[in-house]
Amino acid sequence: MPIPPTRTPILQRFHDKVALVTGGTNGIGHAIALELLREGAQVVATGLPADLAEGRAAFAAAGFTPLLLAGDMADEAFCRQLVAAALERHGRIDCLVNNAFSFVAKGLEATREDFLRSFTVGPFAFAQLTQLVAGPMQRQGGGAIVNVSSISAWIAQPNRWTYNTAKGAVAQLTRCAALDLAPHRIRVNSVSPGWIWTREVDKAAGGDRTTYDPVWGQFHMLGRLGHPVEIAGPVLFLLSDDASFITGTDLPVDGGYNGLGPEGLGQNTRIAGSR
Repeated sequence: MPIPPTRTPILQRFHDKVALVTGGTNGIGHAIALELLREGAQVVATGLPADLAEGRAAFAAAGFTPLLLAGDMADEAFCRQLVAAALERHGRIDCLVNNAFSFVAKGLEATREDFLRSFTVGPFAFAQLTQLVAGPMQRQGGGAIVNVSSISAWIAQPNRWTYNTAKGAVAQLTRCAALDLAPHRIRVNSVSPGWIWTREVDKAAGGDRTTYDPVWGQFHMLGRLGHPVEIAGPVLFLLSDDASFITGTDLPVDGGYNGLGPEGLGQNTRIAGSR
């Protein structure tokens, strides 16, 4: 099984900062929330009710007890409750990470309900939370928002009308929100992960990461899949003052996926060069 890399926190970049992370009980969201905690942030995170106990145990094992709220990001009332709870507990919101998403991957057979699920959990909720935190951020002098997009926002993939269209909407939402919020000193960016060892990918691999990491790794220049912590680092960079002059942009964190040509890694071509 591939060994996940470790990340050395940059000392307390988020001391006295409050971060709201959706989908923070597992996968990429959990890694982001955990790294924010390690760098001094106060974190409010969400998860589906079925994931809350596992998420709480994982945070506790790392020595942290963030405020965790169970709910579905498709629920407009829950989005409002989430922001209200963060403000009530901490009095401010400095960072928002829109991460929670519904992985509905359907094409010709997709129903209106499939599209609605993809969009309400994804770009609709991203937009609503951005609207809800914009006022508090403006009053406190600014803030930073990162939307978790995907390589799927930029390319065609088979039977992915629902997921890819919703992720594509995230890319455009990021740019538009960045433009409108720039006068209020609120930066909005996104990251586009490649194939990451999340619960969905692990499920597709039947839990056999050793076998499937090099197989699916052929889609990436680095020859392997990424790990959630490898997305957390770039997200924290975009949230931090280190990225103070970056807004309205997408950062690919994809192991070279989108830059790879049809020859792949070159094992089966005569023009592979040194590979």
